[in-house]
Amino acid sequence: MDNRDLKKTDERQKQLVTFMLANEKYGIDIMQTQEIIKMERMTPIPNSLDFVEGVINLRGNVIPIIDLKKRFNLIGGSDKSSGIIVVRLEDMVMGVMIDGVSKVMSIPSSQIQPPPPVVSGIGREYISGVGKDDSGQLLIILDINKLLSYEELENIKETSLT
Repeated sequence: MDNRDLKKTDERQKQLVTFMLANEKYGIDIMQTQEIIKMERMTPIPNSLDFVEGVINLRGNVIPIIDLKKRFNLIGGSDKSSGIIVVRLEDMVMGVMIDGVSKVMSIPSSQIQPPPPVVSGIGREYISGVGKDDSGQLLIILDINKLLSYEELENIKETSLT
């Protein structure tokens, strides 16, 4: 085995939970994902940000739910979201609505490119990279920690926990 073979077997893999949103495929680092649940009825929050759909009770914990399509100003896909990915953002647990879960997959870090200036109408600040799935389809990798500004995060904490 030469150095090239060693490099291939030693290459870092990024594990992603992939999902559909407005007919595009996205991924979130599996380490930022807590669980995936079915869509359930939410309680609306008065005076919340327009992309915050409401809160749900998840095993005794009240968690806010964000509509990623509204957050990213996306149109398309299913009118009804089919699931929620529960993620940890800073010191807060929240859910993000998705059209459908694809699967958990690994991508070699070397195959993840930096984000172009604009990908499918989403600002580059939310994207950590772009890769391809097993079928060669474009996969937009989101950085959950950059999903909300500090002010937005504080607003959600205040409105959803009162």
